Amino acid sequence: MQKTAPWYYLILLILAGEAVFILPFVLPRIFRPTVLGVFELDNVELGLCFSVYGVVALISYVFGGPIADKFPPRKLMAMALWLTASGGLVFASFPDFTTLQLLYGFWGFTTIFLFWAPMIKAARVWGGTSSQGRAFGLLDGGRGLTGALFGLLGVFIFSLFLTDNVQTASLAERQEAFRYVLYCSSLIITIIGVLTWFFMKSGVDEKEIQLEKISWSQIMEVLRLPSVMLLMIIILCAYVGYKITDILSQYANEVMAYDEVKSAQVGTFLQFLRPTTGILLGLLADRFRLSKVLILSFVLSLAGGVLFASGIIGPSYTALFFISVVIIAVGVYSARTLYFAVMQEGRIPLKLTGTAVGLISVVGYTPDIFAGPAYGYLLDAHPGKEIGHQNVFWMLVAFSFVGGVASVVYYRLYGRKK
Repeated sequence: MQKTAPWYYLILLILAGEAVFILPFVLPRIFRPTVLGVFELDNVELGLCFSVYGVVALISYVFGGPIADKFPPRKLMAMALWLTASGGLVFASFPDFTTLQLLYGFWGFTTIFLFWAPMIKAARVWGGTSSQGRAFGLLDGGRGLTGALFGLLGVFIFSLFLTDNVQTASLAERQEAFRYVLYCSSLIITIIGVLTWFFMKSGVDEKEIQLEKISWSQIMEVLRLPSVMLLMIIILCAYVGYKITDILSQYANEVMAYDEVKSAQVGTFLQFLRPTTGILLGLLADRFRLSKVLILSFVLSLAGGVLFASGIIGPSYTALFFISVVIIAVGVYSARTLYFAVMQEGRIPLKLTGTAVGLISVVGYTPDIFAGPAYGYLLDAHPGKEIGHQNVFWMLVAFSFVGGVASVVYYRLYGRKK
């Protein structure tokens, strides 16, 4: 299929692709110490909220995938954005722990059942037959830039409405400042939903990329593909790495002794590394076999994990801290950028993209269930101590090794064939 979608299609895809995850994930990642404080949660409780999201998402992947092969991606994505933004109003009320878990379950439905597979399929449509690396590189890089800009806006609004010093501000004052961050985010997400519904049109006849119905034989056809089975493992390992980046701002706070604003700035810096990585890959990756670059991404993740796990990074090693953050970020974000880009290489049919993404994601995104509680437990077992953080990064090392091995197998099966 030839690429006929215009550039503004990709821009809207990028904006929508990150906006839908701002409330449940991006803001808690950038403002992790703040979120723990204003919601009065510990690490395990926040991890359990992510687990509820993951359980709902697991079911949503199965049923949402085929839905993406039946309806236009832009309409499903717009509805997901509007529903997700409505949850932001509940989030801004600082609900109790039980309500917060229910909210994350709701977001598991809106961001996955209605959104995830349509977004991946829309990216494949834009990339055509020869620009999958560019499509997914620019998508993830652009999403990273969008997340970083949301982060900058959030830090600005938070500091603007926090009239007292962050160290001396009361719980009520910190909640009030963070409430404005959530309100502004919800409004912007709603506007992006409107633009997506009306303007994210690919220029391709939507009937050409849709199926009237999905049969069991087609589902089994997808499951029998070796590329699908390998991508389940690759994405699972890469996504564990991505989830572990959530604690880097907390590492800055607890180990490097940064205050909440400075640690949030570290989280924002991390967000800017994502677009840099994605855009560079988007411009260069199609010149190489994508599966070979995927192997390198796991090597970098493993190396960065070893640096943090070794325990040598402390308050007096600021330069080494930021170098290690960059190494992990480049590795993790490269893997995240490429693991769906290699679908074309693995000969997965375009019309069955939604179904394939749903099946792959059932296994690949199980870290939404176990990663948060796992590293939350490791951190809370040694609160405020380096050893808890070291154990989390040993977890990163183990999963990066397994993901690297699976990527080598994928390359041997598909990467050496044109």
